[in-house]
This record gives sequence, C-alpha cells and structure tokens, in this order.
Amino acid sequence: MTRVLLVEDDEVIRITVGRALERYGFSVGTASDGLAGLERFREAAPDLLLLDVMLPGLDGIGLCRRVRESSQVPILMMSARGDSLDVVGGLEAGADDYVVKPVDTSVLVARIRAVMRRIAVDPCSEPPAVLAFGDVRIDPDGMEVTRGGEPVALTPTELRLLLTLAAHPGVVMERHRLLRDVWDYRWQGGDSRVVDLCVARLRTKIGAERIETVRGFGYKLRR
Repeated sequence: MTRVLLVEDDEVIRITVGRALERYGFSVGTASDGLAGLERFREAAPDLLLLDVMLPGLDGIGLCRRVRESSQVPILMMSARGDSLDVVGGLEAGADDYVVKPVDTSVLVARIRAVMRRIAVDPCSEPPAVLAFGDVRIDPDGMEVTRGGEPVALTPTELRLLLTLAAHPGVVMERHRLLRDVWDYRWQGGDSRVVDLCVARLRTKIGAERIETVRGFGYKLRR
C-alpha cells in the first residue's frame, strides 16, 4: 500500500482529497502547514509527498527544498491557479510533477501512479548493464549513477529521464516523447516546462555538457 503524506492547509480539500485517495487504496497521512508537514515527513517516511504550494509557516516550495536536502522521495505539487511562478518554483525546488486545483480525483490518482511507476525504472529499450559517458557511469540494474567515482543522488524522475536519454545516445529526444516515456503523459498534452526544468536539475548533477539542447526539438545525451 502506497503511503501518501498530504500537506494542505484547506481543511475541506485536505479531508476530501484524503478520503478520495483512501478509496483508491492509498494510505494517507495529513498535515495542515509546512512545518508540521516537514515534521510528519521525518516521522512517517511516506512513499510520496503531495503538497500544496500555498502553505502557512513554510510554503510548499520551501518544504520541497527542505525535503530534497535529505530525500529523493517522489513529490507532487498542487497549485490553485496553475500560476507559472508557482509551477516553475515547485519544479525548480525538486518536485517531480504538478497538478492544478481543483483537480479531478481520477486525474490526481493517475499522476500519483505515474510518479510511483518511475521508481521501478523501465525505459523503453534495454540499455547495457553499465553505461559510461565520460566520468558518468550509469548502472540501470542497481539504479545507481556515479560521477568521477562519487554517487549522484537522483530522484526517480531524474533517473528515469537519464536512462531514457542514455538508451538513445546521440539521438534527439523530443519533449513530447520525453513527456510520454518519462512522465507517462498519454492522456493529456502535458507541460514541456516539466521536461526543461528536470533537465536543468539533471545537468547540475551530471554536468551541463552531457546533455545537449537541440533548439526547437528537445535534448540528446552526448556519446
């Protein structure tokens, strides 16, 4: 049973979403503000963090950053307006995906399940046992990445993105294809900013020179 920690200050939304997720088979813990959410996260060690952007005390973006200091747990952000600054801020802070409130329960469940599937990284084609790109080594079986011999901490989404690019070295991967293969956006268009910001985070961890931008199309991993 997937354990979800829902951090939402609106009591009605917190109760409604929590009960809906429980009907779908999730175990749900809740918190009503950012600081309480951080404390509950440290105590409960959930499988996924679902948090609102606008929270009292410590907002969702700040909470996301604090969690990312010590954990690569999947994080799904909720934004009331789909405001660009909210979305970009959450993704830059390390969130894996976002949904806009009010959100249909079936849509939210689909996004949660898609995020959780990334933990069992399974790119479209099977790469060799160990991949090497300069000083970056990728072990798909062990789900480990090193750079210069040192381990690189990647979120499940970042790891899936890297493995998808690594399965096609030197090949341009269009943003819409990455949205489909990495984020599982098969039933709606998706937001290409999710791809761009995840690539930006990945570049800071494995080296900007490893991933090349092909303007107007997408990205490719340099051989």
